[in-house]
Amino acid sequence: MKVGIYGQFYHENSGQYIETLLDILNEKDVKVVIEENFLNLIRENKEIAKDYPQFSTFEELDASYDIFFSIGGDGTILQTITYVRDLGIPIVGINTGRLGFLATIQKEHIVTSVEKILKKEYKISQRSLIELSLEDENQQKTSMGNLNFALNEITISRKNSTSMISVETYLDGEYLTNFWADGLIISTPTGSTGYSLSCGGPVIMPGNSSFVLTPIAPHNLNARPLVVPDNLQISLRVSGREDKHLVSLDSRIASLPVETRIILKKAPFTIKMVTFADDTFISTLRKKLMWGEDKRN
Repeated sequence: MKVGIYGQFYHENSGQYIETLLDILNEKDVKVVIEENFLNLIRENKEIAKDYPQFSTFEELDASYDIFFSIGGDGTILQTITYVRDLGIPIVGINTGRLGFLATIQKEHIVTSVEKILKKEYKISQRSLIELSLEDENQQKTSMGNLNFALNEITISRKNSTSMISVETYLDGEYLTNFWADGLIISTPTGSTGYSLSCGGPVIMPGNSSFVLTPIAPHNLNARPLVVPDNLQISLRVSGREDKHLVSLDSRIASLPVETRIILKKAPFTIKMVTFADDTFISTLRKKLMWGEDKRN
């Protein structure tokens, strides 16, 4: 088996859990390839006594990997997909951060969970992505390069201003409305538990074929979140007092001139997330959102 590993040392006391993972993989004679910068951080970290010279490094991935471990929080998983892209490599999130909604493994259960994975005792959850394109292809290459997709959401927001922006919105060419707001979130089902949820959007289960349009602090109180089929093309055009606005794809941000036509649609590939039979999306909702914590339940 060949596995890749990526992480970011954003969280305290994560070294012991990383060391546990690497020791297990080494004992099982797994071929381990670690993102170059992350391996350097491991070797520099005082919590980890070993430097693991037997492990090689990567800068880019190919389809030869069986599993890819993402060590950190949800932000690390979102960064991980920029390496995996359309290669179809299953991703395992190990949560060493805080909420860790996307993570498969909690740090306290690394040993038993990794053993399950090595025995292939897991399921695959296919997660859809949303893809962005611009009318001006040169502008798109300058702004986003080849990373024009998002697992969680694409967000349109104001820049360097306290003034609202206007987001003119079309669905398959039919005019929907003009959102006067601080911005607009277009979320996948995976991202429905992120930024969209904090702005009043609904929770969408991962298997749904839909997107959610959630306005950010809309001026009109009747501007509510809208769930639409993910086979629609969403077209946006922003206007406002400033010359530019922001567009973010998960954690990646670009600045675009106002009046730029933005086209959003479902990406032609999916991301494979590793899950266990006893760790469903519904159980994750209960644990992470503390549903049922009311003593009356």
